[in-house]
Amino acid sequence: MPKMIFLNLPVEDIAAATRFYEILGCQKNEQFSDERASSMMWSDVITFQLLTRDYFKSFSHKPIADPHGAVGAMIALSLDSREDVDRLAEAAKTAGGKIDVRAAMDLGFMYNRAVEDPDGHVLELVWMDPAGMPADAS
Repeated sequence: MPKMIFLNLPVEDIAAATRFYEILGCQKNEQFSDERASSMMWSDVITFQLLTRDYFKSFSHKPIADPHGAVGAMIALSLDSREDVDRLAEAAKTAGGKIDVRAAMDLGFMYNRAVEDPDGHVLELVWMDPAGMPADAS
C-alpha cells in the first residue's frame, strides 16, 4: 500500500466545502462520504476529509481552532505550471474562497499563490521547476 495523506479539516457547511474542493479538482469518494463528511480525493494518495465541526470534535479532546483567525497549518498543493496556479486561484475565488491572502511569491523557478477555502484553511498553490533552482537557494 502506498503512503497516503488524509487531511482532516473541520467545516461549517459540508455542501459548500464539498463544492469548493470539487471546483479545485478533487473527486468525491462516495464510499467515505455522508451528511457529516466528504472524502475529497486530490490524487491517489492525498485526500481532504471534510468533516462537520461537530463530527471533527469527536476525534480530538482539544478545542477546534478557528482558521479565520489563526493559522495552524498551510497545505501546499503542487501544480504542473504557473498557469495552473493562476487558474486554480481564480477557481478558488469563484468557489467562495479568498485568493492572494498574502502576496504571490515569484522566484522564477517557483511560483506560489495562497488561497483560503470558505472555512479559512490556507492552501498554497505551488509550481516549481527544481532544475531552475539556483545552486545557493538551500
